[in-house]
Amino acid sequence: MTQVHTAMADPRQLGGRGARSNNSSRYDKNRYVSFDDGWLYEDEAPPPLRTEVIRDVTRTIIARNNSPDISFSQSINPYRGCEHGCVYCFVRPTHAYLGLSPGLDFETKLFVKPDAAKLLDAELRKPSYLPQVIAIGTNTDPYQPIEREYRVMRAILKVLAEFKHPVGIVTKSALIARDIDLLAPMAEEGLVKVALSITTLDRGLARAMEPRATTPPKRLETIRLLSQAGIPVGVMTAPLIPALNDDELESLLAAASEAGATEAGYVLLRLPLEIKDLFREWLEAHAPDRAKHVLSLMRSMRGGKEYDSNWGSRMRGEGPYAKLISQRFHLATRRLGLNRNRLTLDTTKFRRPHAVGSQLALAL
Repeated sequence: MTQVHTAMADPRQLGGRGARSNNSSRYDKNRYVSFDDGWLYEDEAPPPLRTEVIRDVTRTIIARNNSPDISFSQSINPYRGCEHGCVYCFVRPTHAYLGLSPGLDFETKLFVKPDAAKLLDAELRKPSYLPQVIAIGTNTDPYQPIEREYRVMRAILKVLAEFKHPVGIVTKSALIARDIDLLAPMAEEGLVKVALSITTLDRGLARAMEPRATTPPKRLETIRLLSQAGIPVGVMTAPLIPALNDDELESLLAAASEAGATEAGYVLLRLPLEIKDLFREWLEAHAPDRAKHVLSLMRSMRGGKEYDSNWGSRMRGEGPYAKLISQRFHLATRRLGLNRNRLTLDTTKFRRPHAVGSQLALAL
């Protein structure tokens, strides 16, 4: 029998968190959630939700896909879960595979892959490996706060640089500027490009939607720093949410272009599986006057549903409103000179460096 009480967390625990509830995994036979029976915390606030970091013992590091509407076929995820807490994150449902909630668990129970660089080195050395661009940050953010301590992404970059392997990076974090010393030499050889994801220029809205991510002004400054270092950088205006942040599309693109971005992209808000309920809870709490309108417009772009998983339309939507967003994006990028010359990363320089402790090949 499925047991369900209220999934809403105590509001006093939600400082710096995006989700407002913590439903059990969709794979659980029973659903256990906390609720206030009137006895707990009567005279004191509940303890804050703390971030827990768990070691991930995966034995492979390169994930592969064959989706026709994704521009890459292989990727690396240094972490599972993301402390940024973006309420709209389409990756949240993957936490259910771990028996955890896509809600607050996703942003408080994080998995780190400390052996990622070692595993990557081993995979790239396989004679069967053929170099293709590796994407990092298309799942959870490789520069989320715990990267400061664990430095998994930096270790991965060192391996990619050693092998002269191309990589595309997407992040919301200013922490990527820490690795300019690695990225700039790779950029000189056409091996890297970066995209900063900027959802809004409104600091209040950003704080509510992306509570532990870098502020919008700091992201723009990061674009500037990367560009000045000779690293090709673009902007992802994602996700665009109708009647909430889509009115900022042109100003977002203009600000990023002024900071040094040369490429741009956008993705319409996606609400797969548990995300639709988490996002609805967030809307009702933070934008109650617009909640019904936002969801109505979303359905108008998804064939009457809140989510459409079909390839081709899942990223952009369909219908008049989706077409208008597409037209605005293309007009703005053309006016700003964005996407005029899209960089293709170089796979021809890939090499397998000498492994420490291995026997050197005899010179003929």
